Amino acid sequence: MGGVSSTIASKLAFFPPEASYQVDIDEQTQKLKLLGVSQSEKGEVSIVQTKRGHYIFSVFVRNKGATMTLLYSHGNAADIGQMFQFFIELSDRLRVNVMGYDYAGYGRSNGEPSEQNTYADIEAVYKCLKEIYEVKEEDIILYGQSIGSGPTLELATKLPQIRGVILQSAILSGLRVMYRIKYSLWLDIYKNIDKIPNVSCPVLVIHGTEDDIVDISHGKKLWELSKMKYEPLWVKGGNHCDLQVFPQFFTHLKKFIISLERQSDYCQTVEESIIDLDYTLDITNEIKCRPSIEEIEKSSRISTEQKDQIIAIRPSTDSKLKPRISFDKREKPRKSMDYFGKSRSSTDQSERGRNSIDRFGDMMRSVAMCNIDCLKQTLAEED
Repeated sequence: MGGVSSTIASKLAFFPPEASYQVDIDEQTQKLKLLGVSQSEKGEVSIVQTKRGHYIFSVFVRNKGATMTLLYSHGNAADIGQMFQFFIELSDRLRVNVMGYDYAGYGRSNGEPSEQNTYADIEAVYKCLKEIYEVKEEDIILYGQSIGSGPTLELATKLPQIRGVILQSAILSGLRVMYRIKYSLWLDIYKNIDKIPNVSCPVLVIHGTEDDIVDISHGKKLWELSKMKYEPLWVKGGNHCDLQVFPQFFTHLKKFIISLERQSDYCQTVEESIIDLDYTLDITNEIKCRPSIEEIEKSSRISTEQKDQIIAIRPSTDSKLKPRISFDKREKPRKSMDYFGKSRSSTDQSERGRNSIDRFGDMMRSVAMCNIDCLKQTLAEED
């Protein structure tokens, strides 16, 4: 039954255009290059094989100052040749690397488009990013536009350390674009509504208020169901495929990227502080937990004075108990493990000592179907 639903959905949902580009080998570098695409020298072309046996074409736009990489899944009726100028703009304006790819049956990629094929496609490209370009999972941001939100959220549910997710003009599910249904049906595809609660990273949702293809209610519901909500962008007057012409589009994207970069700096600083304390207590899991978006927005980078505050774990003002120092002079003085909540002989002392560690614990837990004609017209107007 699943195979039948996939076949039906493929005929209704996917509209691959005629390929807008050719691929050839550069005589000087002996590397693949795009033909028929402006500024093609800025893209590094790769061919990756998926677990379903298809060969997928991808293009990597590099930014020398980047610390993050966008893995971009494009909308319907588009390919990487048509999207290439947008990839360059994303890379330049956000200071990120961008990896775009064509689904099976799109562009020069072989095979037929289907829901399951797109899942295999994005997994293969992700593997290419890690193994060929040596990009770490925690430095990747998944970006899904329109129907591209399907493979984006599918992969996001499998990568707990992914840095963030961007959903532009995203869908709740395939059938929900056409019908108002309360429950997910077996023949539906890209059931994003069921997957987004399982995404454990910051999620930015962008949607146009005048979207006549995917109603803005899709974006609002996805944002509502997100675990780690980032401030959404509802573009007033924006349609399904013209959001990039609005000035707030790139401004908001840049703000999101900066917040993720600060999150990385924050976690690294706290981890260094923990190591400096020379604890014998294993708190690796606490270090890996993500800070809240509000924490990142307020704290930015931690100063030296703030690091000292993290290290100096002081008792509460209503307690006169001082931190006890190890009496073993053969070792470097350190705070007693009793100070971190170990049981003491006196119940009263335990309660007073726990006041301070509770404050430290609180601190650590806080760390814890785009129509391509519109896009081409938009880019032409910008030129």
